[in-house]
Amino acid sequence: MTTALIVLAAGKGTRMQSDLPKVLHPLAGAPLLVHALQAGGALDPARTVVVTGHGAEAVEKVATAFDDRIACVRQTEQLGTAHAVAQAQPALEGFSGDAVVLYGDTPFITPETLEAMIAARTTHDVVVLGFHAADPGRYGRLVMDGDTLAQIVEYKDADEATRTIDLCNSGVVCADAATLFSLIDAVGNANAAGEYYLTDIVGLARARGLSAGVVTCDESETLGINSRAELALAEQQFQRRARAAATLDGVHMPAPDTVIFAHDTHIGGDALVEPYVVFAPGVTVESGATIRAFSHLEGCHVSRGAVVGPYARLRPGAELAENAKVGNFVEIKSALIDTGAKVSHLTYIGDATVGAGANIGAGTVTCNYDGYFKHHTEIGAGAFIGSSTMLVAPVTIGAGAMTGSGSVITRDVAPGDLALGRAPQVNKAGLAARLMDKLKAAKTKG
Repeated sequence: MTTALIVLAAGKGTRMQSDLPKVLHPLAGAPLLVHALQAGGALDPARTVVVTGHGAEAVEKVATAFDDRIACVRQTEQLGTAHAVAQAQPALEGFSGDAVVLYGDTPFITPETLEAMIAARTTHDVVVLGFHAADPGRYGRLVMDGDTLAQIVEYKDADEATRTIDLCNSGVVCADAATLFSLIDAVGNANAAGEYYLTDIVGLARARGLSAGVVTCDESETLGINSRAELALAEQQFQRRARAAATLDGVHMPAPDTVIFAHDTHIGGDALVEPYVVFAPGVTVESGATIRAFSHLEGCHVSRGAVVGPYARLRPGAELAENAKVGNFVEIKSALIDTGAKVSHLTYIGDATVGAGANIGAGTVTCNYDGYFKHHTEIGAGAFIGSSTMLVAPVTIGAGAMTGSGSVITRDVAPGDLALGRAPQVNKAGLAARLMDKLKAAKTKG
């Protein structure tokens, strides 16, 4: 059976106190919407529809950047969840299969839970995802009739007896697409909020002789983000899971609570990650690499045996080959540091290739930007770049070549050559002492 996803992402999120649409707030370096799409993607959906509303253009841009096959439709009026799902019907014209309704602000639904819902469709026409809440609060309640779901009652419409039920509604629903839209067409808005509730489809299904069932998951999977405080809690939850997963995979972290992961961080077993390391999106660290304390990595690849930091920054496009070393207060951007090369301290390497076994002295800078364009620096294998060398790109330093400390290199250096690009030193006898005496006298007089 083929599957379609309908992801509701139209809400403004007033309690976020932000101009940014709620589903675009970042969690582990990615918008909440991306987390929902990744979860749904585990079902390998034949079609995905994202329903947008507030900040529609920005939300649609993120959705189609994630997958350009996603269809985006707009809910111009916020008239409830059933009304939102109804907007997806034209985009699913001709589709035959199950439809799963997800929420762009609910990032932790697991693939296993969604697969269980699909499996439950073999015995139920409508399947709802529920959870047992430690504090049911204002969640909608799932009213059971034996093993089947009788109805979903919103909190504001529930009587006191119904409010004692701890089996709560997550909002996630699965049904045959044609059945889903047929039921939605019959939903009314005679309720306390005057909205069209998606939850009403359960009662309507039962009235038509259709079966409704419940699949349950851990409450943590159903966490919806409606405020900054809930976003912070979600970040904490994500980080706990990511750290635990990395540890199970064999990553050594002496202080795991200080390490920050992104949604797509990949770290191999036997890698060492020291305290206070931040992984922004797009990082892969191979087995046996070492990431020392207080380093920040983004959009980069660190190979086996390489060492980064402490206090290093790897920016997008940084590529460290095996046994390369990037030391303290070094920044690498759009550059390859080849096998065994060393960039040990106080250096910027951008838009460059550093050959195997090369050594880059402290204070070296690849001067790559002319105000309009970026230019490339090529440093050959085994080259030795003296401390405080300015490499004015575009420039090539040949294999085995050297530059003298304090040089400004503006022309290519042939393999094996030594380049000196500094002004002659001039010593003025006794001038320092006379100058200091003059300054001291001026200060005393003043």
